[in-house]
Parts: sequence; structure tokens; C-alpha cells
Amino acid sequence: MSVILKTAGLLILSNVFMIFAWYAHLKNLNDKPWYIAALISWGIALFEYLLQVPANRIGYTTLSLGQLKILQEVITLSVFAPFALFYMQQPLKLDYLWAGLCLPGAVYFMFRNG
Repeated sequence: MSVILKTAGLLILSNVFMIFAWYAHLKNLNDKPWYIAALISWGIALFEYLLQVPANRIGYTTLSLGQLKILQEVITLSVFAPFALFYMQQPLKLDYLWAGLCLPGAVYFMFRNG
């Protein structure tokens, strides 16, 4: 498997944990004190880091730091949109499309020189 596929796969899994750590408490722990939500979120975030750190180390063998960051951002928004729509039951907005259309330009500029 290529370095980019390994990196992207680990970052996708990492982002699932990240999105839940950052935002799921707004739905599931809204009635709990903030510090309880923070402790639970930190516990979830541990799994994010256990995937994200190896992903970035693997990716950095082939990709530049900027390329890793743009890959991360594309994956983050790709994971966030379905999370917001389906899990958090947020309305679909045209802004998601406009934000998504900006991403190919960012990817192009970071990857155009290899």
C-alpha cells in the first residue's frame, strides 16, 4: 500500500475520533458540567492521537509538511460534513458546497510541485 493511502486511511480514522471528541459532547453531554465533557473528550482524543501521530510520521516520509496539513484539512471537512448532517442533525447548507469547492484549489497549490 502506498504511503499516501496509509497516511490518508489513518487520518480518516483519526478524524472520526477527533470530530467526536470535539463536538459529540454538545449533543450527548449537554446536561453534564463542562469538565466532565472535557475529560470524556480527552479520553476519545487519545485514540485520535494514537492514529494521527503514526499517520503523520508515515506521511512525512513522502509528503511535505504543507501537503500533510492540506490532506488533513480535506479529510477533516470530509468527515465533518456527514457528522454534522447525520449525527448532529444539522441542516445541509450551500456553504458546505462552497467551502468544499475551495479545497481543490488548496490541494492543487500544495501538491503541484510534488
